[in-house]
Amino acid sequence: MSLGRKPYMFQNLLICTDLQDGLHRLVRFVPSFAASGVRKLVFFHSVRVDDDRGVPKVDKAAMEAARQYLSIAQENVPDGVEVEVVVESDRIVENILHTIKTHHCNLVLLGTDNKTLLNEKLFGSTTAELVERIKIPLLVIRPALMSTYTEEELDLRCRHLLRYLLIAYDGSNTAQALVQQITQVARDRPENSLNSCLLAWAIESKRRRDIPQSQTVEDAEAILAEVKQELEQYNLTVTTQVREQERLKTMMDLAMEYDISAIAVNSPSVPRLLEWSRPNFANLLLRRSWHPVLFFPDPD
Repeated sequence: MSLGRKPYMFQNLLICTDLQDGLHRLVRFVPSFAASGVRKLVFFHSVRVDDDRGVPKVDKAAMEAARQYLSIAQENVPDGVEVEVVVESDRIVENILHTIKTHHCNLVLLGTDNKTLLNEKLFGSTTAELVERIKIPLLVIRPALMSTYTEEELDLRCRHLLRYLLIAYDGSNTAQALVQQITQVARDRPENSLNSCLLAWAIESKRRRDIPQSQTVEDAEAILAEVKQELEQYNLTVTTQVREQERLKTMMDLAMEYDISAIAVNSPSVPRLLEWSRPNFANLLLRRSWHPVLFFPDPD
């Protein structure tokens, strides 16, 4: 099955930071990213526009300070790796999307705190808007974690950024598309990058109309065995797990029990207004998981 898109190479990485989320510390780990196969790094920061008596005013001093700090990333660049620094003001989502296009980025790294849908409705969310509009995968990491890692831990995190993926599978068309997206990553991946996958299926007590839930653990295990064979064709180490438990809890539990780098998930297009009455699993995971979440956009 072909999705009609270019493979997700994950070699051009865009790191968006507000300089307080812990991601700004990554400017000192360019060689670590290079060891995982990254060939281009773009550090992005957006400075708020001040309101001077109703007249928008660009804070040029703050922009220059941000540029100077992020330029640390350009001081220790291995051969074959390119590092760019982009500092903009206002219109953060538009500027991120423009930077993705300009620098041909194929993965975005973003920090975001745990939020509820009510928080987003009232205050807005860069992550929520990007999820709706982005066309490339998005890796969401909690600032609280990035801020507490030691330098040694950050080095390992950058080297093993997507080494072991937990794939949230449920037999739906969306889940099948996710597996195809993972195979795109695996097909032409560089050395020392994606190595293992955990295929996990949670059988919930209440069946949802949009998901063809397996009636027995044995049925789910049989289906996962076929998916496992498909992934193993790309020299991946694949493990399967089936649990009779609520889906979100299952994925968060497994992420703690196994040596997971990130939870991989995708989502069909769901209008924002429907989320109040029909929660979207991918969006719930993006809000609640303390583990990094690798979000693949709707392949259309």
